[in-house]
Amino acid sequence: MPYMLLIVEPIGQRAQRTPEAGRAAYDAMLHYAEGLRSRGLLRDAQSLKSETEGVKLQVREGRQRLLDGPYAEAKEMIGGFFLLDCATRDEAVAIAAECPAAQWATVEIRELGPCFA
Repeated sequence: MPYMLLIVEPIGQRAQRTPEAGRAAYDAMLHYAEGLRSRGLLRDAQSLKSETEGVKLQVREGRQRLLDGPYAEAKEMIGGFFLLDCATRDEAVAIAAECPAAQWATVEIRELGPCFA
């Protein structure tokens, strides 16, 4: 079953790190991803740039509205994801517990599936 691990980071956390600490965190995540890949569990993984470089889109009554960051109402941002093949939810949770980001962020575990189910 496919599961996605979403890395949910506090806004501004990256800016508080020294360049060395940021690189160490990124390297730890690359090492984690490579371990998952070698175990045949990883479909894909990507890091996302800061929310200040993103844009939000809404379409209401046929009109587009773009919202540029930063977003004052937001306290967290999605910093990246791991898309996994796991046999069970328990396996996905166990894999998430191994994620280095769980030490400085929240790892949200979601099974992929239709949104109407």
